[in-house]
Amino acid sequence: LNIEVFRKDRLVLICHPQHYLANFRSMPLRQILGHKLVGFDPDVPTRMALDKIFKSHKMSIKPVMEFDNVETLKRAVEIDTGISIVPYSTVTTEVQNKTLKVVEFSDEEFFRPLAILTRKSKVHSQAMKKFTDILLEKR
Repeated sequence: LNIEVFRKDRLVLICHPQHYLANFRSMPLRQILGHKLVGFDPDVPTRMALDKIFKSHKMSIKPVMEFDNVETLKRAVEIDTGISIVPYSTVTTEVQNKTLKVVEFSDEEFFRPLAILTRKSKVHSQAMKKFTDILLEKR
């Protein structure tokens, strides 16, 4: 398997606009402790990236709900089930519509890598090669 990272997606905290944390522009990652966290299922790549971040910060997190889909996760946060950490690119519409509030992390920026996965043994079409080239040019 060939893996080529072409972009990093910034991770942010999201919450209901009336949630206590919505009053903050930024906060340390550890401040999520004690809040209900809505998370991704353990086999979702974003969850795997978050688990590594939590482990490196010696944090133990137990989500109150888990979803395999970011849209469902966002809807749960919109009804104030809890807070979550998601890629910023997935919540721009909700932020614009003011149905979710984004809070940045003050201690550091966290990212999840976006990559192109291809099989080394497979022959790729010209269209696939061109598409891959376009993605890699925008790094």
